[in-house]
Parts: sequence; structure tokens; C-alpha cells
Amino acid sequence: MHFLAAAHVADRLVRSAEVTERDLVVDFGAGHGAITAPLARTGAGVIAVERDPEFVRRLGIRMSDSGNVKVIPGDVRTFPLPRKAFLVVSSIPYAVSTALFRRLLTPPRTALSRAAIIVEWGFAKRVTAAVPRDLEAAWWAARFELDLVDRIPPRCFSPAPKVASAHLTIRRGEPLSGLAQRALWTVLSAAYRAPRLPARQAMSAVLAGRRAHGVLKAAGIDPAAPAGTVRPDRWAHLARRLAEDRGLHWPPLPKHLNR
Repeated sequence: MHFLAAAHVADRLVRSAEVTERDLVVDFGAGHGAITAPLARTGAGVIAVERDPEFVRRLGIRMSDSGNVKVIPGDVRTFPLPRKAFLVVSSIPYAVSTALFRRLLTPPRTALSRAAIIVEWGFAKRVTAAVPRDLEAAWWAARFELDLVDRIPPRCFSPAPKVASAHLTIRRGEPLSGLAQRALWTVLSAAYRAPRLPARQAMSAVLAGRRAHGVLKAAGIDPAAPAGTVRPDRWAHLARRLAEDRGLHWPPLPKHLNR
């Protein structure tokens, strides 16, 4: 494990999440409390989740005078997420990055409000790409704003990892209704099934006889552009417009999105 050892990085992470005393914040993989401690000073309700029993014990002692912090033993991959709006501010183990992002960003009704997370540099570059390379990442990016804030050098951790890390922020995008989310999943699935086809061809079956060229143009999408090059926010804009068309019917979202 690589523990954050630079206080200025932790402080900047907390500030970027704009934590207030009204917030509920989860610090996954809390370790020695490098991020838990500055979170406690914000006055927010803090849940520090840590798997290692000895770290849980030590962190409990360190945070014993902070009435707004709960130190809870748990695994990032299985810890029950809050049902009410919450933030995540943490430095997570590289190995569980994908698993955690799936838990936070995949469910249609996730309660995540915003996050500031330290992840491995390569992972951050992939999930913040203007055009994601796969359907899963596009689903995330169409509903959330993921921004790579800064590169964090290995020397900021103890022991130092072999690769750089990244400060990543996540914020909810413009809300999508349940129907719009169903439309979004459908158009994204069509786009990533045939990423090299022009968008008008990839969307032809989805639009059920409507002129794909005009519908796409109205949503700010170049009908001739390969479907796999269209930004997720454009697909989200299209989905909102399509959801208003009562002549179109959208299949339910796959059950695996809620797992």
C-alpha cells in the first residue's frame, strides 16, 4: 500500500471537493488518516472506511476527539454506500479503482453528489478522455463531469509508488430523467456497438424511422462523424431530446447497472 504523505496534497483535495459542515463525506481506504484529519476540520460528517484492523484501531484513537468522524472497518468493494446524498474524498488503492468507480458512477440512482479522489495517473487519463474508449466509461462521462486536476508525483506517498498519481474530481452533470437515462443507454450502446459507422447510420435503428440526420444535427452532433468519436455530453443532450418524443419507446435499463 502507498499512503499519502504530503499534507498539502490532502488539503488541496479536500478544498477541491468544496466540503461544508452540511455534507456527508466518505473517505475510502482511510489508512493513517492523511485525508480523514483535514476532512474532520471542515465540520462535515465523515465516514472513514478502512479494511486493515490495526489501521482501524489507530485511526479510531487519532480521531477520538472528533465527534463528526466515524471510523468503520470495511472494504471499498462491499461497504454499503449511503442512501442520501454524499461526497467521496479519498486516496484509493490502485487495484480497486475500477470497482469503486463502478459502484459510484454506474447505478442510475447513485446518491453520489461529487468527489475528489486520488487514483493512478493512467486510470485518470482513461476516464477523463474527451471521448471514452468503451461503453462503461461513456455512461459515466455522459452523466458526470470527470476532470483531471493535477498530476501527483510518487514522492508524495510512502512508500513511493513506481507511477504517478492524479487528483481527479467528479461532479454530477445536468440531471437526466429516468426515461432520458434509458434513452441514453440505448444510444450509447448503439454508438459503441458500431463506433466506426457514421453517427446517422449507427442511430438509424434507434430512431425508429425518424430522419437521423436532422435529429442528430439538432442535438449538436455531426451526422457524418464516426459514432465512436462523439463526446458523451452530446449523446446525453440527444437522449434528453429523444425522451421528450412520446412516439419513441425505450427498453428498461439492464439489471447489471444496479449491481
